[in-house]
Amino acid sequence: MTRGNISAKSTAFLKEDFISGFSVSLIALPLCLGIAMASGFPPLAGLTTAIIGGILASRISGTFVTISGPAAGLIVINLGAIESLGGTEGYAGYPHALGAILIGGLIMAGFGLMRVGKLGDYFPLAAVHGMLASIGVIIIIKQLFPALGVSPEQGSILFQACQIPNALINLDGHTAVISCISLFTLMVHPRIPHKLIRFVPAPMWVLVITIPLASWLDSDSIDMVTMPKNLLGEGGIMLPSFDKMTTSAFWVAVTGVALVSGIESLLSAKAVDNLDPLKRKSNLDRDLMSMGLGSSAAAAIGGLPMISEIVRSSANINHGGKTQWANLAHGLFLLIYLLIGVAVIEMIPVAALAAMLVFTGFRLASPKEFRHMYQIGWMAITIFSFTLIMVLLTDLIIGIASGIVLNYMLLFFRGVKPNELFHAKLDYHAEHHTVTLYGSHTFSNYLSLKKQLQSIISTAGAITIDMQQVQFLDHTVLQHLNRLTTETSTDGKSNVALIHLEKLKGDSPHPISDYSSKEH
Repeated sequence: MTRGNISAKSTAFLKEDFISGFSVSLIALPLCLGIAMASGFPPLAGLTTAIIGGILASRISGTFVTISGPAAGLIVINLGAIESLGGTEGYAGYPHALGAILIGGLIMAGFGLMRVGKLGDYFPLAAVHGMLASIGVIIIIKQLFPALGVSPEQGSILFQACQIPNALINLDGHTAVISCISLFTLMVHPRIPHKLIRFVPAPMWVLVITIPLASWLDSDSIDMVTMPKNLLGEGGIMLPSFDKMTTSAFWVAVTGVALVSGIESLLSAKAVDNLDPLKRKSNLDRDLMSMGLGSSAAAAIGGLPMISEIVRSSANINHGGKTQWANLAHGLFLLIYLLIGVAVIEMIPVAALAAMLVFTGFRLASPKEFRHMYQIGWMAITIFSFTLIMVLLTDLIIGIASGIVLNYMLLFFRGVKPNELFHAKLDYHAEHHTVTLYGSHTFSNYLSLKKQLQSIISTAGAITIDMQQVQFLDHTVLQHLNRLTTETSTDGKSNVALIHLEKLKGDSPHPISDYSSKEH
């Protein structure tokens, strides 16, 4: 068995996978608790999803090294569902949100059965990054309040953003100290070279420091995580309700869960494939099916929706995980923590979890993201910024749809013809093994281009893609083509090379830019 052919269920690396699964569980524990609380769900809901994802969904997953569980990127969808179906007080909307998640998960599984995983290549990168950055901004704004020990007035995200100055003035000192120390720990941890320090994940160091700190401060103003005393009793496992199936809010929540979970899971799985040192390719349709069924199973007993989560998956790779046994191990360890460690979990300050999510939000909406889009070119930064703003003004679905519509408008402005939007033009010269591209190549016709290229590569093996007849090439397609050249150069069966890109004019010096013919 060659390294590149190692299956997702291979037992050849059980020791490495279980060690990695243990390390990932230390990261997942506080993040799952924090994501659940930020979503308006009980803390138990986050652990439920990660346990179901690791123990059950990993057995049917189409990926190799991804870790299943709740994601910060879905906080906005989860919180919107629980508030729209039950209000902002307590957990009134909790069972109704579970019903929406269960149905949304089944729809997501249906996407996998219908083989729509290929649509992961459809979405324009600038719009997707804008959506993720907006999620980061929302998480930062929402979590600043528990990090400061202040309760905000309910309202839109922009209304709450305007309350931040007042929250800074009226912050609780003890809570703020815990949050600041947590943020400092998360920031300095990657810069400490000591092996033992680096072996223990940064989120676990946050708990090691803040649990005794909160006990020492001994302040009634410091909120702690609350867990049920009996998993089968009051405050424990919650069953979904479908009483609000006849309301529009219910189906808005279902749509949000199915679409955003699907998009995020596809993007995460593709990103993790690029990080996999063995260069294996995931079955995206099977991943959609497993995450959808996993979400439904989790919601059936009170859990959040799940996806193939990028941060924990990256940690899995970094700690030596090779197969889906690492995902299962991470779920088993979380189950053990839940069964025997509730007393310790209830000693965790809510402010520490809020600080972790503020840190996560900052990474999603980092200034580096804005700079990266600006360096790609004016179209990218325009679509990125517009999508971000529209999400903040409306919601995730309308926001990313608006970004895609704007992208189409800008493509028309750049001279892309309507008949080129969904069909890619090319000629294959078999004697020279050369594919010549013609016309415009955009995010929306890349599926057509990819299908034609894969058909040619399957018979020709090595090909050269000639760009000099291209009228317009957007950065999304160029990034996909660069990934294709990398994948084929490592599979040992084929090879793809791009030529004459220098004949085109880039919008910026960045290597992944929008390009057009110099005469266009």
